[in-house]
Amino acid sequence: MKKLCVSLFILMTALIMPLASASGGLARVKVIYPAPEYWADERHSDVIEILRTALEKTENKYGPFEIEPYSTVMNYGRVTSSLKRGKFVNVAWGSTSIKKEKELLPIRIPLRKGLLGYRLMLTTLSGQKKLSKVSNVEEFKDVRLAQGLGWGDVEVLSHAGLNVVTANYENIFKMLQRERIDAFPRGVSEVFDELEINWEDYPNIIVEQDVLIKYPWPYYFFLNKNNVELAERIEAGLRIMIKDGSFDEIFEKYNRADLERANLSGRRVIELDNPLLPAETPLSDERLWFNP
Repeated sequence: MKKLCVSLFILMTALIMPLASASGGLARVKVIYPAPEYWADERHSDVIEILRTALEKTENKYGPFEIEPYSTVMNYGRVTSSLKRGKFVNVAWGSTSIKKEKELLPIRIPLRKGLLGYRLMLTTLSGQKKLSKVSNVEEFKDVRLAQGLGWGDVEVLSHAGLNVVTANYENIFKMLQRERIDAFPRGVSEVFDELEINWEDYPNIIVEQDVLIKYPWPYYFFLNKNNVELAERIEAGLRIMIKDGSFDEIFEKYNRADLERANLSGRRVIELDNPLLPAETPLSDERLWFNP
């Protein structure tokens, strides 16, 4: 009888403790984001800060959290596959497309306010001479461009009838150095850092001075389709950040210096359509987008 009473006591304690914990506070949420090699540098520090801040802003409602990168390096294809299967990582980020939004759950708040759709170009002195004469899409079709293998930008540029080839990221710099291509379009927040990182190995490469390529290119957080509660929490945090100004503060912190160097207002704009853009993209919400 005594053993039975002890067993019942242990069982009741096991049942009551979670209830007591739930009444005293919400369960801790663990957020794991991917850490592939090409995300391991400072180019994505802003996105990680945005994610952490969104979680902090929602602690009162949703409870405590832990956030950390996944322990194993993954390429982007594996990241997407992991999200779809609900394994290893539970949040990632990247550009959107109709196909991607069918497979994953997007949070439709552009993390860099659409700035990745503002493209400058890495080029050479001979490429600069060619690009200085470009003022519209038709003239731009004579320029030899390159993009990375599998990048969504390829479809945007090809859709406009532009001359674009694909290659491994490192090989594009070699191609540009040897003038096998004329230009390598990069985001405003990428181009200057990439020039500095690669200058010693590729001294002929410069940042093009006259042209700005522009197209809608939102960069979102993505989650597994079934992970609705975490998606709601992150979106709630992002909207708090937009309202209290902390979202713009992070944008300015990471992008202001590049925007000043880019001289966007002094450039000729080549505006392109994005055929990958889902109809649900919140283009009309001016709060979400950078406008120089």
